[in-house]
Amino acid sequence: MTTERNGAHWETTAIDGPVCGRLSEDIEADIVIVGGGLTGTRTALGLAEHGVKVVVLEGKSIGWGASGRSGGQCNPIWRKTPDELRARLGSACGDRLIETTLGSADALFADIETYGIHCDAEQTGWVQASHCGPATADLERLATAWNADGADIKLLDRAATRAATGSTEYDFALFHPRGGHVQPLSLTRGFARKAIEFGAVIYEQSPATSARRADGKWRVATAGGSVRADQVILTTNAYTDDLWPKLRQTLYPMVSIALATKPLSGNLQKTILPDAVTISDTRRAIYFARYDRDRRLIFGCVGSDDTNPAAFGGVGRLTRGLHKVFPQLDDTGIETTWAGRIGVTPEMMPHLHEPEPGVLAALGFSGRGIAMTSVMARTLVRKALGGSEDELPFPITPVSPIPFHAITTAALPLGPPAMALRDTLDTLFARK
Repeated sequence: MTTERNGAHWETTAIDGPVCGRLSEDIEADIVIVGGGLTGTRTALGLAEHGVKVVVLEGKSIGWGASGRSGGQCNPIWRKTPDELRARLGSACGDRLIETTLGSADALFADIETYGIHCDAEQTGWVQASHCGPATADLERLATAWNADGADIKLLDRAATRAATGSTEYDFALFHPRGGHVQPLSLTRGFARKAIEFGAVIYEQSPATSARRADGKWRVATAGGSVRADQVILTTNAYTDDLWPKLRQTLYPMVSIALATKPLSGNLQKTILPDAVTISDTRRAIYFARYDRDRRLIFGCVGSDDTNPAAFGGVGRLTRGLHKVFPQLDDTGIETTWAGRIGVTPEMMPHLHEPEPGVLAALGFSGRGIAMTSVMARTLVRKALGGSEDELPFPITPVSPIPFHAITTAALPLGPPAMALRDTLDTLFARK
């Protein structure tokens, strides 16, 4: 079957995906997973390792959605402090999530090594840079709080920040040594291939059209066939549709846009992210950057339309941001631009739902998907195999639609230009 392309740069350097057909008959399984991104493929791998008969239904091709379009950055910390997490989740669940979070990056890179996945992984660290004075204070508070719970976050002053980033745009940053980056489409395809090796069955071009319970089983139908199973796991994240009532209304389908430059010369590499760290900043319309394996610089920000990166001036803001942060690249060509959705929840934390017995749904990674989809996948495996909610790092919450979701979603494309304007005002008027 021909792989459906998503237009992202990662398609040019990704490993081959598994050969998967389209579902064309009625079959049975223990568990059916809807969604072939990072969460779905890693969950399938974990279940198949335990001898579960698992089927994955992907509506396009493996990694076609957010997983194959992201920046591929492993950013292993939440935007909230540990005490804020405990206050929200309760002390026991909060403690489990904090412990899991602190080990999330190491666990991901260990998975990559254990399963022999060729995804250009580099655990070289993550620089979280401040764009203005108030943001600096917030980062200092975040670092102090997480370090008190066992993190190893280093505070970088102006000289250290500029040495680490190669940019004079930032005067302060946090350095997370466990962070890093991967080729996200290769990682997704790698999980899928290993899942198949352990016995999972994956179908592409097979969008689920309904999920109904009958005779004590769940039947998930596609245009060409169906899967009858004891359990259903929904892992469609930012590309969630109306398969399950009201699930799509629990998150905002925000957009990330990115570009890939031409490969940088050795001299430029010495002045831009010289240690091949990944970087993201504290802007509302966040800038992020990292290298790919051929030392193209991948640079991204928030956009308005996942089918058109240029919408509402997106590509213009993106290229201006690139040259603002790294003016050394004014004469460096850009090979491609692309866009993809990000599933963002109001709390900026992922949701885990069990809307009916035998149905699990996990979505809303809010820009932390590379590290946290693997954490969620392990959580889904544990729960699907009969684990208690008291063992999980995420609470199981009701499916609660966001009020006025349709109106807010319709207005989302206007948000990035407004966010970028506020960021500009921050840098002009807020204390550096």
